[in-house]
Amino acid sequence: MEESTASKPLLRHVVLFSFKDESSPEDIKKVEDAFVALQGKIPQIRDFEWGVNNSPEGLNKGLTHCFFVTFESEEDRDMYLPHPDHQAFVEVLGPHLKDVTVVDYWTK
Repeated sequence: MEESTASKPLLRHVVLFSFKDESSPEDIKKVEDAFVALQGKIPQIRDFEWGVNNSPEGLNKGLTHCFFVTFESEEDRDMYLPHPDHQAFVEVLGPHLKDVTVVDYWTK
């Protein structure tokens, strides 16, 4: 019996951003759009989702945006990180980034 794809562990790349106070909503939208566009440019991305914090707990430490990138292997992630399209995204992000936290984990 073949193992189904759904039961295989996946590598999650979780990225949390906060933006500089001087960054306009239009600036932030450009960053969002540039990150979203990566899923169509980098074939190693298996799945992608994102959203803006709306937790009432006040524990987000100023981080407002969560991006959730899924890979099938560490090799795929390792190809994504230096990929020219990812690096171009980092250039769009850089002037507006106040803080970032990244956590990668294998699903269980």
